[in-house]
Amino acid sequence: MNAKAITPITTSRQSRARFNPIRNLRPDSVSNALESFEAGRLGAAARLFESILKRDDLICGLNLKRKKSIARLETEIVVLEDSPRALKHKEALEKFYASVETTSFTDKNERGGLRMLVSQMMDCVAMKYCAHKFFFKSSRDGLKGVFEQYPLWLFENTSGKLRLLEREGQLTEGIDLDENSWMITCGDGLMVASAIAYIFKQLPLRDWLIYCERNGMPGIKAKTDAYPDSPQWEAACEAVRDFGAEFHAVLSEGTDIDAIDVSTRGELPYPSLVERVDRMLCALWRGSDLSTFSGSDKVGASVQWYESSLIEEADAANISETLNSQIDKKVVYALFGDEEPLAKIRLKLPDYEMHKCELDILERLVAMGLKPDTVELAKRFAFPISKGSNSIPPKNAEAESGENKNEVQ
Repeated sequence: MNAKAITPITTSRQSRARFNPIRNLRPDSVSNALESFEAGRLGAAARLFESILKRDDLICGLNLKRKKSIARLETEIVVLEDSPRALKHKEALEKFYASVETTSFTDKNERGGLRMLVSQMMDCVAMKYCAHKFFFKSSRDGLKGVFEQYPLWLFENTSGKLRLLEREGQLTEGIDLDENSWMITCGDGLMVASAIAYIFKQLPLRDWLIYCERNGMPGIKAKTDAYPDSPQWEAACEAVRDFGAEFHAVLSEGTDIDAIDVSTRGELPYPSLVERVDRMLCALWRGSDLSTFSGSDKVGASVQWYESSLIEEADAANISETLNSQIDKKVVYALFGDEEPLAKIRLKLPDYEMHKCELDILERLVAMGLKPDTVELAKRFAFPISKGSNSIPPKNAEAESGENKNEVQ
């Protein structure tokens, strides 16, 4: 093929030459982009998703919170068996991930390490896919990995697997990706639903702004019996202009000034529609609505922290499993020649109230008289126990035992 290889320079030119994907956006254009996305033509929808993620205040914040909540997590290398070989694998992976370099194909100013890599991988939550091209190079500490994120609009998915396009907008099949050079992270693709919500949120927002512009200040009407262009007429015109209203008029017959108010009587429909969409987006991205939208009398709103913790746990597991299956194996094979690694990377979830719901259930079971195994509970909650303890007595166990002794006596 005689097509030119795509480079950051040509990509930059294409980005500047493209039209704004959300200017004059209509429901039918969103529908067409989403249908093409589902058919494997990712370009139009990917460009649309990127613009919405940057320009919508709520979606931008939700996306950043979702990404940063995982990127901030500490990492650890876990051995899968107790052996000297496993310890060597662990040491090699620790050095590898400590020296990771990350950059972006479209913005070479972005440079970072492992946290930036995790943050970029979290783009799959919004975009459904995230593609990184990587290569290994030798260093004095072992093996070093360099990762470069590619934008989704440079790929097509018509065959069920991502393939790289030689130029944006290409309608022919792309180039197959080498599994030894590409890492693909898959996620929920929440921007499909969010793009639909965005367009229908903009409609009431636009109408709301127009209403405020037209009715924020009432118009002024002046009536005078003076002849036009007479000093009395000009004085009336000057008086009307002094009110500062954008809409004003001077009429003959009788000197009188009235306020013209064409605003709607009653509650406007626009705020409730916008709030409804915002609540839906918060529930979609974070598992519960925004606390600022929830009154104190609304039970089960943002206090549903457990849903957010479930989402965070799933995101951390997705990132860890992607690195385990696509990177850990290649690093261990390159250094030791082993097909299966005996250690793996894992994102460590925070301990704050992560198991509160489970503890509440456990407390109820103990109150019913059940005796859970202490060792299993200690493993579950990472709690040290004394030797010889194998059960937890109910709350009222001591009181009941004392009553039984008194009855026997």
